[in-house]
Amino acid sequence: MEFHKVLVPVTGSEADVEALRLAIRLAKKEKGKVWSVYVITIKRALPLDAEIKPEIEKADGIMDKMESIAEEEEEYEVDTDILQARDAGPAIIDEAVERGVDLILMGVKYKKRFGQFSLGSVVPYVLKNSPCPVILYHQ
Repeated sequence: MEFHKVLVPVTGSEADVEALRLAIRLAKKEKGKVWSVYVITIKRALPLDAEIKPEIEKADGIMDKMESIAEEEEEYEVDTDILQARDAGPAIIDEAVERGVDLILMGVKYKKRFGQFSLGSVVPYVLKNSPCPVILYHQ
């Protein structure tokens, strides 16, 4: 398979770092493009365009880290974007459709919920609704 356009949604975990590196290696073979997005989830009580300073600062820090990792990978340029949405899953799918990506590559960290391994709600939503292949990178 050829991946010319790769979307890497990030949350700030260490798994994101390796997922981004893998996305760069896959896209580099095809001289492709990589986008990294961070979704700020806005509570329903607030307007969608509300500026939540701590969240924006956190997102900026995560995106700066993603850009520096891309520079380490033979100075590969990764476009980064911070989105605001009610739910992260639909925002990721909308972004994938809008950009016409060939692959969504997500880093997944090991989480337990009620004593069982859990992917949360975003990953299953993306897997179910993605218009393209999805690769989960588990650290």
